[in-house]
Amino acid sequence: MSFINYSSREINCKIVYYGPGLCGKTTNLQYIYNKTSPDAKGKMISLATETERTLFFDFLPLSMGDIHGFKTRFHLYTVPGQVFYDASRKLILKGVDGVVFVADSQVERMEANLESLDNLRENLEDHGFDLDKLPYVVQYNKQDLPNAAPLDELKNLLNPTGVPDFSAVAVSGDGVFTTLKAVAKLVLLELKKRR
Repeated sequence: MSFINYSSREINCKIVYYGPGLCGKTTNLQYIYNKTSPDAKGKMISLATETERTLFFDFLPLSMGDIHGFKTRFHLYTVPGQVFYDASRKLILKGVDGVVFVADSQVERMEANLESLDNLRENLEDHGFDLDKLPYVVQYNKQDLPNAAPLDELKNLLNPTGVPDFSAVAVSGDGVFTTLKAVAKLVLLELKKRR
C-alpha cells in the first residue's frame, strides 16, 4: 500500500519487478536508472550474496505525476529470481502497489516462467493481495534472441487474463520505459480510485 508523506507532500508507491532468475529484472532497473535524470532519482542499492550473483534487489525512487497536489514517487524493486530465495521475494512484495512480471522469452525458460508466476500469486496471497485485482503488467523480455517463443504463444501461456503486456529487449532498452509507464499509470489510476 502506498505511503503518504504529508510534510513533503509525496505519495510513495512501490512497484516490484518479479520473474525467474536471469530474466532481465535487474537489467530493466539498471536501464531505467541510467536513463533517468540525476535530479529525479535516488541511489540505487544492490545487495548480493557470495553464492548467487543474481540475488540483488534494487531501490530506485522515480518521480512521476501528481495526485491532488501530492507528487508521486515510485520505488522500484527487483526480487531474486531463484526459488531458494522465496523468503526474500515474499518480504519484498510486502506493501506492493504494482507488479511487473518479467518473462524470459526463451523457449527453454517457459517452465521457469510458469513456476515464477505461480510463486508470485502465492506470495501475494500470503499478503492478502489478489494478482487479478492489483495493477499488473507482463513484459516478454529477450525478444531479440533466436530461441524466443512466438509472442502469441507467450501471451496464451503467461497472460491468460489479458493484462497489458509488452515485448522487450532490456539490454538495449526496447520496451523498458513502455512497461514502466504502463504499470505506473495503472498504479496512479488505482490511487485516484481510493482517494
